[in-house]
Formats: sequence, C-alpha cells, structure tokens
Amino acid sequence: MAAALSFGPEREAEPAKEARVVGSELVDTYTVYIIQITDGNHEWTIKHRYSDFHDLHEKLVAEKKIDRTLLPPKKIIGKNSRSLVEKREKDLEVYLQTLLATFPDVAPRALAHFLHFHFYEINGITAALAEELFEKGEQLLGAGEVFAIRPLQLYAVTEQLQQGKPTCASGDAKTDLGHILDFTCRLRYLKVSGTEGPFGTSNIQEQLLPFDLSIFKSLHQVEISHCDAKHIRGLVTSKPTLATMSVRFSATSMKEVLVPEASEFDEWEPEGTALEGPVTAIIPTWQALTTLDLSHNSISEIDESVKLIPKIEYLDLSHNGVLVVDNLQHLYNLVHLDLSYNKLSSLEGVHTKLGNVKTLNLAGNFLESLSGLHKLYSLVNLDLRDNRIEQLEEVKSIGSLPCLERVALLNNPLSIIPDYRTKVLSQFGERASEICLDDAATTEKELDTVEVLKAIQKAKDVKSKLSNTEKKVGEDTRLPAAPCVRPSSSPPTAAPTSASLPQPIHSNQGIRGDE
Repeated sequence: MAAALSFGPEREAEPAKEARVVGSELVDTYTVYIIQITDGNHEWTIKHRYSDFHDLHEKLVAEKKIDRTLLPPKKIIGKNSRSLVEKREKDLEVYLQTLLATFPDVAPRALAHFLHFHFYEINGITAALAEELFEKGEQLLGAGEVFAIRPLQLYAVTEQLQQGKPTCASGDAKTDLGHILDFTCRLRYLKVSGTEGPFGTSNIQEQLLPFDLSIFKSLHQVEISHCDAKHIRGLVTSKPTLATMSVRFSATSMKEVLVPEASEFDEWEPEGTALEGPVTAIIPTWQALTTLDLSHNSISEIDESVKLIPKIEYLDLSHNGVLVVDNLQHLYNLVHLDLSYNKLSSLEGVHTKLGNVKTLNLAGNFLESLSGLHKLYSLVNLDLRDNRIEQLEEVKSIGSLPCLERVALLNNPLSIIPDYRTKVLSQFGERASEICLDDAATTEKELDTVEVLKAIQKAKDVKSKLSNTEKKVGEDTRLPAAPCVRPSSSPPTAAPTSASLPQPIHSNQGIRGDE
C-alpha cells in the first residue's frame, strides 16, 4: 500500500530504484520475462520478451553510447529451454540494474518507457504530462473541455515541485514542468478520478496519495472522485472562481471539503458575519459556488460549514448517512436539494430550513410521516420513493401545497393499496389535474374517479358535521335551566337563558354553512 506522504519541507534522500526479474512465462512460441520495479514504497510489474530488451539496447547504444556487450547475447537454438531461460533471467536483471545505476537521476526516454516510468514514477509521470500539454495544451484550453487527470499525476507534480530540482531535468524542453504550470494556471474545467484499488500493475493506492491543487488558478468547475479529501490541499485557493464542485467517494464530512483549515482553529466564522463572541479565525466564503455535489460519500451530518456556501442553488447530498436536516437555513438561494438514500426518519420543522426549495428528493430514506412538508409553499417537485409511508392521511400534508406539480411515491407501503393513484390524487382537491404522480400524467378517467371520490368524501364530511351538530343540539336541550330566586308572593316567570351556555344551531344552518 502506498504511504500517505506529507507536504513538509524536509525530504529524505530518494532510495535507489531496483529492477528484478522475478519469473517468466511461455506465450505462444516465445518467453516473456516478468520484471518487478521498486521505487521507494511503490512497486509495479511489467512484462517484456527478449526482443524488447534488444530494441531498447540498440537505442541506448546509439543515443547514450553504452557498452554493446552489456546485453546477454541472442540465442536461436533452445531459446525456450528452462536452463537458458533461468540463466537469461539472471543476466537480464543484471543488465537492468546496471542501467539504473548508470542513470540514477533521470532515465533516458527509451529506458523510462521500457520500465513504465511514465505510468508509475514521479519524474516519468511529470515528463509525460508536460510533453502532452506542450503539444496539446493550447488546443485543450481553447476547446473549453474538461481536462481529466489522475491523483497519481497530481501527486507526481506536487512531489516534483517539492523537490526543488530544475524544471527540466532531462534536458528535453518538451518535458519542462513549466508547461504543466502554465496550463494549470489557465484551466477552467478539471476532473480528478482515482481508482478504488491498486492502480494498474502497481501497489499504489491512488485514493491515499496527497496532492496540491493550488497550482490551478482559474477553475470554474472541478470533479473529484475516489480520493481522500483529507489529503487534498489547495482546493480552497479556487474559492474566487469555482462555480461548480463535485466531490464523490472521497469525504467523511462536509468540513473536510469546505473548510479543511477548520481543524486548526477552536472557533471560526464566515467572512462578513456579525461576530457575537470570540473567534480564532475568519474564513472566506466560496463566493462563486452555486452547485455542490457531495453524493456517494460517508457524510453523517449537515454541519456548520454550509455557512461558507451562501450562494448555493443546487446541493446534492444523496447516498450518504445523513440523519437530520440541519443548518440549511443559511442557504437562502437553495432551490434544488437531493437528500435521497440517507438515513432520515423525521421531517419535523424542515420548513424552517428549506423555505425556498423547489425540487426536493427524499427517496430511499426511513420516512413514515410527511407532516414537516406542509409549509414548503415553493415546492414544485417532490420525490418520496422507497420510504415507509403507509397512511393515505400523510399525503394531506402535501395536498395543499400551491406550486407542487410532480410527486413520486412508488415503493412505499402506501403504493400497493387498491386504487392507489386516484386515492392519492384526490388528496390534492381541485389541483388533482395538475399533478404528475410517479412520472405519469393524470388521465381523464382518473380525474373522473377523483371527482367521485371527492363527492363521496364531501358527503361523508357533511354527514359527519350534521351528526355532530344534532348531537350538540341534543346536549344543549338536556341542560337544566338556571334556578330563579323570587319572593313567594311573586307570580312565576320564565327562567332566562344563561349567557354562558352555547346557543343551539339549527341543522339547516349547518347545511348552508357547509355549502
């Protein structure tokens, strides 16, 4: 496993690279030699037949004037015999070790490619990247397309800059590190994608490699996946320009991404906040960021770092472990929120945090009640699939929302009841025709059924009110009259009705009131 190296200024001397021939295999009619390269903590495996060695040797003899007799001679008869192969394995290992000792700092281009340095070794990686950008950099920038780069490449550039060596150690101007720095200063769209396991034939775990993004000065959009957010440096330098950011399969908290420096301070507040107590740091906000995708991470809470993204309009926190909707009241511009496939079980008070949201995805949670949604008056699209909603009554919480147009309720216990669609649509009253339920527009037949259900429900309501009214009238008539105290000689008079008693309501008045 690759070691997670620090960015500190002190650096140990680089260990010598090694090449060992660890075995061979017969492919068709020729033998392929298996070679293991070691460079510090990194190892990788390559395979070459003897003719590849011969071609390499010819180039090095011509370009670097190495001894022609250094390579073991070519054999025709018995070339695949076990004894010859074993001897050749040892001889070829000596050959490679001699070449590495001859060129300890920067390997010649032919040798570097033979040993796959351009894939796995710091100098080889940066040289290959520099040459690519020398040839295609201006074209890539002009096209305005997303430039994809591996964490290992960024790690190599970071390490190269830390070494303080000349930017063109090989002497080939095309491989000058300056080509990379010029390109990164102007790049607007960046994608950094790592691998889940070892990279290629190596033991290098890309997601554990540290790298520095401060070399990018003009980023408008960045996508990062399968990296360790704790090992990413310099992303905050893009705060003035970054409008869209995606960090997936990489973070355990929002703070790791939005305010990595928070761990250095006891108390911090966003820039521009009215300070009420002692703080140890004022943190600049992501003033240009409007879209943030933190899906597919291991985030368990929506922490206070959201204060640093006040202009966010689109926030995706799907496929995490969020338990509670919190702190989003700071995001006044938020209109699209994706909290699908988290661990939410309650929505109580959510309207106080999501006042302006138009699209809300809550699919794949543990929700049984929708009572917290009844005041989201701006809501247009609502996804509630794959939850635990059983009762039709819960739909009433969203039935009166004036702007709601699209609702998804599939894969809830509720969705398997008979006449599910029409019973749900009837909860929206006069707006039933405007609702698209489960990605299907309401049909005329469904609307007719909804009207029947509404009429039946209205009759039930009227009957219930009549019953309650008559019951109340009966209770009023059975109440005893208030006692009247009078002189014995006075004629009897009718007892006045007590002002504290409710006046009876005639049943026909109740009917008119309902109509």
